[in-house]
Amino acid sequence: MQADPVFNGLDTFWILFAAFLVFFMQAGFGMLEAGLVRTKNAANVLTKNVLDFSFAALGYFAFGYAIMYGTEGLLVGTEGWFLSGVTSPVDGVPVEAFWLFQVVFAGAAATIVAGAVAERMKFVAYLIYSFIISAFIYPVVGHWVWGGGWLSSLGFHDFAGSTVVHAVGGISALVGAWLLGPRIGRFNENGTPNVIAGHSLPLATIGVFILWFGWYGFNAGSTLGFGEPDVVARIAANTTLAPATGALAGLMTAWVKWGKPDLTLALNGALAGLVGITAPCAVVGMGSSIWIGLVGGVLVVFGIDWMNRIRIDDPVGAFPVHGLVGIWGTLAVGIFGQASLGAPADGLFYGGGFGQLGIQTLGLAACLTFTAVSMWIVFKGIEAVVGLRVSRETELRGLDLDEHGLESYSGFQIFTTE
Repeated sequence: MQADPVFNGLDTFWILFAAFLVFFMQAGFGMLEAGLVRTKNAANVLTKNVLDFSFAALGYFAFGYAIMYGTEGLLVGTEGWFLSGVTSPVDGVPVEAFWLFQVVFAGAAATIVAGAVAERMKFVAYLIYSFIISAFIYPVVGHWVWGGGWLSSLGFHDFAGSTVVHAVGGISALVGAWLLGPRIGRFNENGTPNVIAGHSLPLATIGVFILWFGWYGFNAGSTLGFGEPDVVARIAANTTLAPATGALAGLMTAWVKWGKPDLTLALNGALAGLVGITAPCAVVGMGSSIWIGLVGGVLVVFGIDWMNRIRIDDPVGAFPVHGLVGIWGTLAVGIFGQASLGAPADGLFYGGGFGQLGIQTLGLAACLTFTAVSMWIVFKGIEAVVGLRVSRETELRGLDLDEHGLESYSGFQIFTTE
């Protein structure tokens, strides 16, 4: 039976439009990360954002799509290299449109690491990492969950990527930041942290608003069609309430904990709400999305504090936001999910017991273990070949000058008078 071409045209438009929104999130990541580093490293982190998506597109085209969607094997796909001979898994939608939607997700996972390793990782090392994660690491987890792999057969649910995108990127960020070590001056000899402030909170704030805007494509676009407008609307509403609550929770938690309403914690709280709602966005009600965002906003504050205590330097909070809250969002499916809204089973708070929560926990453990071990091998291999960290002299002068031969704000000076 031939599908209605008008309906297919609408689905194709929706997938492409959502892909464009998610692509625009790269600008959000760039502004956020540039704003939270010092002026001497802003151009470096922006260059990494541009190139990690470029490598993601090429790597996912050559190898990643085949591994993720080539065949429905339990572990990896084995067909469709360079998109050869593949068809779209979405009826009536061109494979190029489906591929584009998937590649912007791969780019998002890759770029999460840029902020965690900012101000000290070699540019060439970052390029190698970008290609490998997009071509080989991310697609394996994606296949397990979305490509017909073993976790999907168990009923593991991650609608738009709290695990597949954010926890994978967050754990990769944690491994990278740990292996690199902290920036010079970040911690004192007794372990107490020093604040190394970013150079532009306005840029960081703009970045978060861009990310929030793009997230509507991230979550609502994962319907892969517009046949159920009520589901799209519910996802969009949840993608509003969770980050709104997360921003408030992050701000209030920081205010109580440190005595000041910190903008950076409000920003990270909003992102935490977005990450948290990404897995359950289609299968929870609006009330549940508020609780998911609230817990995410609180978690990110304590996650940043924990990172400081164990002396791992993450300049933008990539692991607390994407890794820690990605874990929470995935577990939230097993707590707040409703079978009547499309969840594999009712969650704990809706009378479903611990069954779905157990499946979510198993899936998380498998995905995070695979990612952590794989990325440790990748980073250690890169370190052996080209090195991971810039020299002390380069770090002190700034990566903009030494690695790129330019300044982010050339000729710009601020004069003050008393």
